Amino acid sequence: MKILKATALLLCLHLAAFSQKKPNILWITYEDTSPHFIGCYGNKDAKTPVIDNLAKNGVRFTNAFSTATVCSPCRTTLITGLKSYESGTGYHRSNYPVPSFVHGFPYYMQQAGYYTSNNVKTDYNVRNPKAFVKEAWNESSDKAGWWNRKPGQPFFSVFNYVDSHQSRTMTYDYPQYVKAVIDELPVADRIGENDFAMPPFLRDSPEMRKQFARVYNSIKLTDNKIGALLERLAKDNLMDSTIIFCYADHGEGIPRGKTNGINLGYRVPFVVWFPPMYKDLSPWKTGGIVTDELIDFEDLAPSMLALAGANIPKYMEGRVLIGEKRTKPADHIVISNERSDNGIDMVRTVTDGRYVYSRNYMPFMPEARYIRYMEIGEIKQQMRKDLVDGKLNPLQKSLFQPRPAEYLFDISKDYWETKNLANDPASQKVLERMRKQLDEQVLKSRDVSFLPEYEIARISETTTPYEYRQNNTNFPIAEIYAAAKLSGQRGAAIAKKQVDFLKSKNNIVRYWAITGLRSQNDQELKPYKAAIQSAMKDAYPPVALTASAIDYQSFKDKSAAQNLINFINNDDQMLALMTINYLLYVSDKQPFVAAMKDVRQKKSSTYNVKAASLDFLGSLGMVPNTFGNEE
Repeated sequence: MKILKATALLLCLHLAAFSQKKPNILWITYEDTSPHFIGCYGNKDAKTPVIDNLAKNGVRFTNAFSTATVCSPCRTTLITGLKSYESGTGYHRSNYPVPSFVHGFPYYMQQAGYYTSNNVKTDYNVRNPKAFVKEAWNESSDKAGWWNRKPGQPFFSVFNYVDSHQSRTMTYDYPQYVKAVIDELPVADRIGENDFAMPPFLRDSPEMRKQFARVYNSIKLTDNKIGALLERLAKDNLMDSTIIFCYADHGEGIPRGKTNGINLGYRVPFVVWFPPMYKDLSPWKTGGIVTDELIDFEDLAPSMLALAGANIPKYMEGRVLIGEKRTKPADHIVISNERSDNGIDMVRTVTDGRYVYSRNYMPFMPEARYIRYMEIGEIKQQMRKDLVDGKLNPLQKSLFQPRPAEYLFDISKDYWETKNLANDPASQKVLERMRKQLDEQVLKSRDVSFLPEYEIARISETTTPYEYRQNNTNFPIAEIYAAAKLSGQRGAAIAKKQVDFLKSKNNIVRYWAITGLRSQNDQELKPYKAAIQSAMKDAYPPVALTASAIDYQSFKDKSAAQNLINFINNDDQMLALMTINYLLYVSDKQPFVAAMKDVRQKKSSTYNVKAASLDFLGSLGMVPNTFGNEE
């Protein structure tokens, strides 16, 4: 018996020693922050010494990109390892199912012996999120951390800091911001309203500076809290055995950043620190290394599994960044942007790090489109006031105008994305290359988000969007994309092709044909008035409502107005939301005021439909800029 006990003890000690050879992994995520506002990325006005020190002694990535520009799609890609345009999870705070074989990647780390903890945000766009979270994490709570693991057990711990979230930088009213941020900062850490340079796309005025100082102070508070966490790690004698990843979940939470499919929305600060014990695991070396290697969030799940010695499931197609299974660096990546809260949109972006090419499929909506969570922010209200008062320069005013179908920015020369090169003769080779890369990726990935969200919701009643897209009979992507790739382009020749696509037997082809026509001007639409009015009777509701929106805007048809009122009151909330978004950008809103007042009072209306109706009424000055029900 003594021999058996001794053998068991030795075995336990051996297993503990073996497990300790695996690195601990700490993820520090913070919210809504672009590298533009971090010291180690060149901003001399920022106060981010903790993040800067990690970069000074670790590896700083200059070309790290979130897969989307708002939090829940990004976090869903992080946890599943799936691009949202393959899984159908790109719509902010949706609950469409993923296949049963898809697990949160920490589930596989548990199988490799890791203790997994999450403190505390999840925000995953999956059905049955509680079960999904429970399976992925040993513990997910505001008490979770490495301190609850077994002795000697390696850990994977996530800590998320919300202090730089858009709520603090723009959406809270000013007294809330002071309480949440300024009052938490020592006086010496506070950044004054004249202590930084303003981005050129925002007016440099005392009113705007008061609001924009929130960005710098919120990031400073975040940096302080990251420092406190690292002090605890050191106090627990774990710095020498823990690899640290420190990064933001997507771009800056200000107008034109978060929710927008441009570089400012996607690019994130991203730093990795290796302790001496594990410095050989870094393919980039360590000690203040700066790499321009392209990475996006699809790469992180397989990379963590490789670090942990866990099996990487076949459905994860991202790169492995670290270790023996490291895969070849990419020369470009394709990322995406869809609906954010009540603001619908559709953007695909290709970047090689230097150039950022964005394809806008619904460019009749501006960059500063109506999203209620942003409209209640004082900075957005000030921007709209300055627009009305004629105080904005052409760049600043452009945020409120229809977008072009394509953006092309050279970030090496134009950090703030002020000059669109899509029509620049000298940039046409780059433009053509990136167009081709986008076309190839859409077809290869069978991008399921080329279905309207109305269709995604219907599909999700019986299967998953991920699986549905793999059947070409159901989802003839080449046929659909032929129509979709015209959407947003303007001109008589394009309009004629779109009208021809309206004759298709495929619902989704007709949807993209009519959606494309929404971006054409009245002159281009005039020859096709009969075809558009015929489409108002289309059996597929997204086609009928979009045709009605075009007919109302361009031809002032009273029957179109009644159709739209009916769609506002439709029991299908996706159709109601789509309709309201179209009407936010028509010139005469008055016929729809009563319907908007009714729909926001309905108990059956979803948050997004109510928020969109409030945006509509708010644009007419009929409700205050709050979430309330006041007239």
